[in-house]
Amino acid sequence: MAALEEEKKEQKKAEKRPLSGIARRWVLNTFLIVWIILLIFAVVFLIIIQRFYMSTVTNKLSSQYSNSVANYFSQYIGGTSDRFETGAREYVQNFQQKDVMEVWVIDSTGRVVVSSSGFSIEPQTIPDYEAALKSETRTATYKGASSSGESIAAQTFLLPTSNGEETGAVRYIISLADLENQQGKLFIIIFFVFLILVLIIIISGILFIDSIISPVNEINKIATRVAEGDLTARAPPQKYEDEISELANNINYMVEEISSTDKMKNDFISTVSHEMKTPLTAIKGWGETLLDVGDTDPELTKRGIEVIINESGRLTNVVNDLLDLSRIVNGRLTLRTDRIDALAELDETIFVFKERSMREGIELIYNAPHNPTPMVGDADRLKQVFVNILDNAFKYNEQGGKVFVSAEIIPGEEGTATLKVTVEDTGCGISEEDLPKVKQKFYKSNISVKGSGIGLAVCDEIVTMHNGTLDIASVLGEGTTVTVTLPIEYVEVAETIPAANETEEEQPDV
Repeated sequence: MAALEEEKKEQKKAEKRPLSGIARRWVLNTFLIVWIILLIFAVVFLIIIQRFYMSTVTNKLSSQYSNSVANYFSQYIGGTSDRFETGAREYVQNFQQKDVMEVWVIDSTGRVVVSSSGFSIEPQTIPDYEAALKSETRTATYKGASSSGESIAAQTFLLPTSNGEETGAVRYIISLADLENQQGKLFIIIFFVFLILVLIIIISGILFIDSIISPVNEINKIATRVAEGDLTARAPPQKYEDEISELANNINYMVEEISSTDKMKNDFISTVSHEMKTPLTAIKGWGETLLDVGDTDPELTKRGIEVIINESGRLTNVVNDLLDLSRIVNGRLTLRTDRIDALAELDETIFVFKERSMREGIELIYNAPHNPTPMVGDADRLKQVFVNILDNAFKYNEQGGKVFVSAEIIPGEEGTATLKVTVEDTGCGISEEDLPKVKQKFYKSNISVKGSGIGLAVCDEIVTMHNGTLDIASVLGEGTTVTVTLPIEYVEVAETIPAANETEEEQPDV
């Protein structure tokens, strides 16, 4: 009990935790992974866009300088600084991309001679110009901030030398402010798209997880109630036809089977108690009577002893059934096999029931061949099967009814055959609902009839251990047919012996 209470407390704690069980695993395994993937995708996308834009800017800058520009300035190289400045002004004045970029012309001293912006450029360090002077390609690029703090991308191209000395350079500059604004807007758009996707995943995930956790928790509560002994608990119908719905149906089926088994167990205990109490009462009563009578009434003494013997036999049968049931449950039911004649065991059983047939007023009709039916089996156990089947046929029959017993040998292959024994009665029959359960342990279709309810379960196990089958067919109100098949050796006989057809029609004395 203490362990059960502790388990309940742990379960309640788990239900109170905001993220537990499936939800926690979903957050850790699914949501975080999806979130990281989306984040990586967004970052990679932004990097690709940025590189694309910068590649476009770089190509734009590189495309401005060509041989025509070099040829244009070659006519001013080697002249005076004024002549170079005049040519620079003319080049800047005719430059067609002023609305896109700014162009500077730098002289041999590194001074900016002219700018397309129209403003004079104060002496400053030009990183790409300095790098171009050191580069074998005579060109260099720069991305950073201008002297005014504006973000720019620039590329400097050195002009052809004169007598091995530098003559100047042309620098093209593009402002990155608009580009960065566009990137900022794009980043905001991607951020909101990313946020919306995450929210969609979270909401859909919560709804999906809730559609799993809620019914699972409900089923868990049902299972707990069943474990506590409440066999009326049932899982509610599920909204979707899926694995959870199948689990709920299986839980309900399991509880129904447990309820049925529990009821059969209680009925079995009640039946066995009655089956044992009745003979014990008779034995005790007659024992007290015989003790009081002593030797004064020999006839009464003889009758009492017969009752005690008969009732002791009933007790022995009940105890044997219980022992067989225990052996079946524990897998310890064994056979003492030997070479036997199966029909001989059936003949002996029929002989025993002849007297009962006359006593109870039930006609016993027996039809079987006289052929030998050798097989390897347990004679006592097979007789137990035949006795149980015939006993049921008589118990569930009425005076004036009939019991038909027939045997048939069906030849097989290579010296094998099948013995088919059929016991048919005209008793009360079994309902279609109860028929599949009659071979279950403890089950009785009619609790008003004497018996423990485990005879057929034991018979079915014994027949199965002999590699045979036991089948039952019945119609309620008309009767029941039990068919037992057993593998036997086929024996050819020299002459056909007429089949025995023994009919017991004697009625008991009234």
